[in-house]
Amino acid sequence: MSEKKNLVVIGYGGMGGGFHCTHAQKSDVVSLAGIYDIDPEKRAKAEANGIKAYPTLEAVLEDRSVDLVTVAVPNDCHKDIVIRALEAGKNVICEKPVALNSEELEEMIAASDRTGKLFTVHQNRRWDTDMLRIKALYNKGELGQVVSIESRIHGSRGIPGDWRKQKAHGGGMVLDWGVHLIDQALQIVPEKITSVYARLDYITTKEVDDGCHIVIGFENGVYYTIEVGTCNFISLPRFYMRGSVGTAIIRNWDMPMEVTVRKTGTEKDATPIKAESGLTKTMAPRDADTTYSYEVPMPPSDVHDFYRNFCRAIDGKEKQLITHDQMRRVMKVMELSFESDRLGQVIKTEL
Repeated sequence: MSEKKNLVVIGYGGMGGGFHCTHAQKSDVVSLAGIYDIDPEKRAKAEANGIKAYPTLEAVLEDRSVDLVTVAVPNDCHKDIVIRALEAGKNVICEKPVALNSEELEEMIAASDRTGKLFTVHQNRRWDTDMLRIKALYNKGELGQVVSIESRIHGSRGIPGDWRKQKAHGGGMVLDWGVHLIDQALQIVPEKITSVYARLDYITTKEVDDGCHIVIGFENGVYYTIEVGTCNFISLPRFYMRGSVGTAIIRNWDMPMEVTVRKTGTEKDATPIKAESGLTKTMAPRDADTTYSYEVPMPPSDVHDFYRNFCRAIDGKEKQLITHDQMRRVMKVMELSFESDRLGQVIKTEL
């Protein structure tokens, strides 16, 4: 195994300190060399936890022993820090959303190309087992022609009381959770996007969106619904996928995937049932012997593979999993979502 690479985490908040530092300390490919945070109290907290705290960002960038940095600061600060780090000869991982818009992203990519240093975004939700199960079933084709996929994250606490409520810092749910679910959608359905429609919520705050409903239309006919809510006191299923001969559901991210598929050659005429104030054959349940059902438990998944891949990419042994073109595509879908909500209409595209 190659020697571990020295990592510095820039930003010692929830993701920087709570996620990246914790995972780095358990990693087999990176060694946590230290952190930097603009807040002296957070630097002191890191030192109290036995982690070196650099006094300035310049000190990080001037340290030639540092191989890569992870940028985990408010969204509006991503671009400048990423570019400075690349120009200082560091490989860079940036927290999502990678930038506030496509123009910023192109500047960051140009800096990566110019310096020859690797640059990617941290999309850890690619390792979520709910998404991996839906993706595997989609690729298997067992449900027949997939018509629709619904992906939802629901909570009831509003937006956390920090910079994520502020437009100037790039707050809001499209840039917080929407970016994850959009990235997952484009991993599950690789076809060209033909349309985007979005409606954003402003329930608990008027400054930024605290929820979003996005429908992505794909060239193969699949329409993919993404819904993020922070004012949902009863949650809808995490995933729901519907095909011509079957359906799959994951009720919550820590639950099995339930699959029901129609058996071939078992069609029977339905017997009408009483439904409230009338009768229906259309909505009568199927006979049990016309379908088969099974559950798919949570498979193993290791989010450390993100850092493993990036370090191997630095060494030229692998291609980085999260590419610049993938980052561009996710960013464009977010921008089209904002445009659709502003105009109140479906946006046609070829993406």
